[in-house]
Amino acid sequence: MDKALQTMIANMPEKTGKSLDEWKAILKEKSFSRHSEGVKYLKSEHGVTHGFANTIVSLSKEENNTSEDLVAAQYSGKEGLKPIYDGLINYVNSLGNDVTITPKKGSVSIIRKRQFILIKPATKTRIDLGFKLKDKPTTERLENSGPFGSMCTHRVRLTNESEIDTELKDWIQEAYEKSI
Repeated sequence: MDKALQTMIANMPEKTGKSLDEWKAILKEKSFSRHSEGVKYLKSEHGVTHGFANTIVSLSKEENNTSEDLVAAQYSGKEGLKPIYDGLINYVNSLGNDVTITPKKGSVSIIRKRQFILIKPATKTRIDLGFKLKDKPTTERLENSGPFGSMCTHRVRLTNESEIDTELKDWIQEAYEKSI
């Protein structure tokens, strides 16, 4: 959590009259289909400023989503990709007990001391697997990072579980070993 957010949370009781946990409890009683509805509610009904309202709604949504919920949402409408995701996770789990799997809204970060791969359902028929492999030349299969930008150095496009082959596992293993 960055310092500005920590400061905002620490100042919340003084500035809004309630702690973050108290605000989360209030929001839990309500059911907003959109982020903006929650922000509007906090501003109009409780006099919370926009910045605090936005932060409270964002943090309460993050907490309400389990890892399973986040992954399920990523593959909703893309169920054909889920076996590829599961195969990648099974392999990653075999690398060691120091691997952390962190689902987010649109992707899953695989972290050792730092992120070494990123799994993202890019389309309904393709997963993009991003790698941190500095100084590794690109190939036809191990492409430039593309849309991942600086988060990754390389990308492999996966459309079938059979593509989780020895070559791909070797790249994952290499990225894992370099992430210490």
